[in-house]
Amino acid sequence: MNITAILAFAGGSAGAALALLTIARKPRTAAQWAFAAGLVFMAAQAVFTGFALSAKDIGGILHYQTCAVLTMAAIPGPWVLFSLTYSRGNWQVFTRKWRVVILCAFVLPVAIALSFREHCVLGLRELAFADEWFLRFAWPGSALALMVLLSSIFVLMNLERTFRASVGTMRWRIKYMVLGLGLLFGVQVYTNAQILLFSGISSGLAEIQCLTLLLACGLMGLAVLRAGLLEVDVYPSQSVIQHSITIIIAGVYLFIIGLLAKFVSAVAGDSVFSLDAFLVLLGLVGIAIILFSERLREKIKRLVSRHFQRPHYDYRQVWSTFTARTGSLLETGQLCRAATQWLSENLRVLSVSLWLVDEAKNQITFGASTTISEDKALRLLQLDRDSGGLLPGMRSKSMPFDVDEAGEKWVATLKQCQPDTFQSGGHRICAPMIAGGELLGFIILGDRVNAVPFSVEDLDLLHCIANQLAGDLLNIRLSEHLLQVREMEAFQTISAFFVHDLKNTASTLSLMLQNLPAHYDDPEFRKDALRGLGKSVDRINELIGRLTLLRQEMHLAPQEVELNEVVGSAVNNLNGLPALAIRRELANDLPRLRFDPDKIQKVIANLLTNAVDAVDQKGEITVATAARNGWATISVTDNGCGMTPEFINHSLFRPFQTTKKKGIGIGMFLSKMVIEAHEGKIEVDSQPGKGTTFRVLLPIQREAA
Repeated sequence: MNITAILAFAGGSAGAALALLTIARKPRTAAQWAFAAGLVFMAAQAVFTGFALSAKDIGGILHYQTCAVLTMAAIPGPWVLFSLTYSRGNWQVFTRKWRVVILCAFVLPVAIALSFREHCVLGLRELAFADEWFLRFAWPGSALALMVLLSSIFVLMNLERTFRASVGTMRWRIKYMVLGLGLLFGVQVYTNAQILLFSGISSGLAEIQCLTLLLACGLMGLAVLRAGLLEVDVYPSQSVIQHSITIIIAGVYLFIIGLLAKFVSAVAGDSVFSLDAFLVLLGLVGIAIILFSERLREKIKRLVSRHFQRPHYDYRQVWSTFTARTGSLLETGQLCRAATQWLSENLRVLSVSLWLVDEAKNQITFGASTTISEDKALRLLQLDRDSGGLLPGMRSKSMPFDVDEAGEKWVATLKQCQPDTFQSGGHRICAPMIAGGELLGFIILGDRVNAVPFSVEDLDLLHCIANQLAGDLLNIRLSEHLLQVREMEAFQTISAFFVHDLKNTASTLSLMLQNLPAHYDDPEFRKDALRGLGKSVDRINELIGRLTLLRQEMHLAPQEVELNEVVGSAVNNLNGLPALAIRRELANDLPRLRFDPDKIQKVIANLLTNAVDAVDQKGEITVATAARNGWATISVTDNGCGMTPEFINHSLFRPFQTTKKKGIGIGMFLSKMVIEAHEGKIEVDSQPGKGTTFRVLLPIQREAA
């Protein structure tokens, strides 16, 4: 057995062992099962490749390598699922959003492999070099390679998004996992691009896949032993490829790799190209580990600051980035997560935790952290801690202070809120968040890169940020309280109208029931009772019908109609109203308009009904239409009681505001909604004792061509 076959078996064994190690850790999650399944299938592919590399005859090589090709069908599904769930606190959102992609990644490759398992490869061709071969693919095999290629790019894109969203200790924990997976799927992109380019796979490419699996398992095993697989909760953006460089890199690579492969292959042969590519990958992994080092980045920053004598902070940039991150956030959880990430990045601190104070319950709650997951925070909150001493002690502090040097008894409780991650991480610093004399929370920072002590400049910046966050949190709480007050006010307003109308209806029915035993045999009483009962039912149904309109979504059914016909129908349908003469002044030169005739007719009917209620038996009502300045207008004028300017400005178009004894105050509110849905507007002129004019304006530009 040659050395390449041994390394292939070693890669398969490493993948299987890492899969078992992952499943052995509890609790088992969807990401763990997907990770283990993906590794098992890659390990199986490596084992089949190992048998192919150690086989002595063409038939054996062809058989085992065909099995390795068919195993490719099971790779995309688990890894696509894993990339959407790994280390994400909101992974359910992503899996729902990408459920079609996940289903396709599981089903399509397997369907191709099962349907064309005898036709995925065309045959094996030996190369000029000893023990080297080239397996030619048919179109089903190339289709499998294409699906693995696309899924690898998708996995890399999601890993990049997860890594960008992590900061501090969370980034430290997933660094080697991301490096290992990045190496593994970067090579998958390379090898499958070669397969598509040359319609087959050479023994050199198969060796690279196995060796890469061995190296990647080492990096991922280090990550699992270092911090577990899923001890992190990050919340990446839900945008698809915003600010992602994975797509750009993959696109550029796929564009130039064909030319590069042709050139190197022509100069030195395929085997040399494969070996050189693997050595380059090893070098890139080493460079990536160095560049991901927080220590190196901190040393570079200090070197620039010391030798070029620049201030440690550019405060204009500091405040612009902080306000850009937090200024538009209106939810407490989002603000806390953005603040902890910003502090970790700008103060070079790996562990940042933000705790909130619930004054009503006199206890602390979890806000966000770069090192503590929500589950772990809940476990910490369940510990028997002296919160009664912690909060008064925190209120006595106004500036950031060193937690590890403080001697108060309540500080022991504070230390539990930020357990040490690194023994050489330096002292922990706590900054209270106080606004308006109220303690809203506190921030604990620890595990600073290189254990650099916090300077006076650092503490001043931290104090300013804590005060700003306190103000933001206070504004959010006040906004939430104001929203609750408004909701309660709306509920009380609706309740008042219901109580008023139902009370009158209940009084009528109660009086009827009291008189029923004594006057039941009187036919006139029974008729009167039936009329009263009918009116009560009609009133209740009217209330229900009108209130139902408020919660229904506005749906328009526009059509090309004559405005005068709609106005005429509204006037003619005023059944049961007093016999008033309604004068019509309808213009003859109106164009045909496009609107919802039923809803506009209801608006006109509501305006006419209000006009009738506002005048007496000798009153006058005029309905007119006209065209002016690009608008078709409908005006309803009466000489009734009129309205005060105060009522027009503050109550007319608000729900549950009315001057009528039997009204519930939603007619004008709904009418305004209908007119605005047609991109029109409604105007009103009124004077107390002199009458009112309502004008509905509909745009003529909506006329059909």
